[in-house]
Amino acid sequence: MALTINTNVFSLSAQRHLSGGQGKLATSIERLSSGLRINSARDDAAGLAISERFTSQIRGLNQAARNANDGISMLQTAEGALSNVTANLQRIRELAVQAANGTYSASDRQAIQAEISQLASEIDRTGVSAQFNGMNVFDPSRASVVGDADQLAVFDGMTSVGSWLESSETLISKYFGLTADGAALSVRFTGFTDGAGNVAAYVQATGFDGQGRGTNLTLQVDMADFVPPNLPDGGNAPYYNDRIIAHEMAHAVMARSTNWQDITSNNLWFAEGTAEFIQGADERVRGDVANLGTAAVVAAINGPSNTSEFYSSSYAAVRYMHSRIKGAGGAGVKDVLTYMSANPGSTLDQALANASQGQFASAADFKTQYAANGAAFIGGFDLNNADTGAIGGLDVDNGPERNATGAVPNSGSRSGTDVLTGFAESFESIAKSGGSTTSKVFQIGANANQTMETRVGAIGLSALGLRSTLDVTKSPAQAIVAVDRALDYVNGQRAVIGAQASRLESAMANLQNSSENLSASRSRILDADFAVETATLARQQILQQAGSAMVAQANQLPQGVLALLR
Repeated sequence: MALTINTNVFSLSAQRHLSGGQGKLATSIERLSSGLRINSARDDAAGLAISERFTSQIRGLNQAARNANDGISMLQTAEGALSNVTANLQRIRELAVQAANGTYSASDRQAIQAEISQLASEIDRTGVSAQFNGMNVFDPSRASVVGDADQLAVFDGMTSVGSWLESSETLISKYFGLTADGAALSVRFTGFTDGAGNVAAYVQATGFDGQGRGTNLTLQVDMADFVPPNLPDGGNAPYYNDRIIAHEMAHAVMARSTNWQDITSNNLWFAEGTAEFIQGADERVRGDVANLGTAAVVAAINGPSNTSEFYSSSYAAVRYMHSRIKGAGGAGVKDVLTYMSANPGSTLDQALANASQGQFASAADFKTQYAANGAAFIGGFDLNNADTGAIGGLDVDNGPERNATGAVPNSGSRSGTDVLTGFAESFESIAKSGGSTTSKVFQIGANANQTMETRVGAIGLSALGLRSTLDVTKSPAQAIVAVDRALDYVNGQRAVIGAQASRLESAMANLQNSSENLSASRSRILDADFAVETATLARQQILQQAGSAMVAQANQLPQGVLALLR
């Protein structure tokens, strides 16, 4: 190699290596001081991109876990409020059971009602005031979440609050001697209405069997005629809902114990008159006689069946039949009905010929006699006293007064959806209102739309169907039934809340686990390996010192040229 002084190749080479070593030394110091293997994109461009995506996921997962924890806190707030509602409902139920006891006077029940009213107010306040982070925990809707309030009241009247159905069945068995045979009876609250003041309810059979009994029976209620509830009797005076049900139950029992086909096809007046007789119809007769006159009422037995006077005339006719048979030494209309029941397939003509104590040869003979004597018979009615003219009552049989509220006693020993001994009854499901839940959507994932929705139902007297059912001075039994239904709903809500909280806890544990694993993955890409970096630092420090020494040595090499110049 030539000996030169303008270009010191050895020095340049040593400087280059020294500069490279300084860069590597700086990188090692940066990694050791930051703890990161990648401090800028030049360290590892692909690794930086991957680690930043991991960072987004990890931070999103950690925040989602905090979101889930906040959701659990909200649900715990709701569950705590429901716990207090449950305690208040249990106390109200306890007081209602106390008030139902016959040892308490009216003033005692008023005192009990005072505490119930305060507890009920607290339940209502809880539903409105329970909040989390300034937001209502429960839906503010006042619509009933346990079912349509009016339908529930009718259902309670039929099955629990004195049981209109059981009371009616008992009256029919006692005064008519009839019991059904265990056939199915469907009870419906929707599907029919002709407006208030028209057909309030009806019993329908889709066909007849070989003995003329009705098949596939349905008791259809027109809710337009069954409001307001006003339990225990229901509706308004004097035509209370329990009397309407007694009328229809007479049809239902007759349909399964007599030749219903003959009665409804040939002697509809007997069907309607007998049904009116079980609960009395003096109020109807009084109005029709005042409007039309007695003679017109009697003649209406042959007229259209959809008029009030037809019902009045039919009722008076059956009452006339009852009076004549009793006067001849029989039990009254009960003899005719029990004959038809004991002789399946027998017609009304046959029953009258064989069970009227010789008073009537046939249905036609009966109607002839009624046409002649009906006006005088109706003229003997006491239409101004409180008795309704029901069979077994004061006016008809010199028994206890059966007034508008007492015509159906509303007392029984059974409750629930199996209160009838002669039928296998089934009830239409009570309609529930919508829009009665508070819905919250929690972001429980690191990415968009990774959410969970929770729902908390409405709470309050109206929502629980308790607004008009907690008066133990009027009907402790209704209060017990209503509170039981409210407790079922609240307990169900607490179960739902608990399940949702458990799900959020599970989601939070999963988020934490995912965050841990992603953090480990990011660490393997991003974090500095201190064992490696400290070894690199030591090597680079040595090379730095050696490089500096070699630059100094290389800078001395041109001094050899001076020896040639001496």
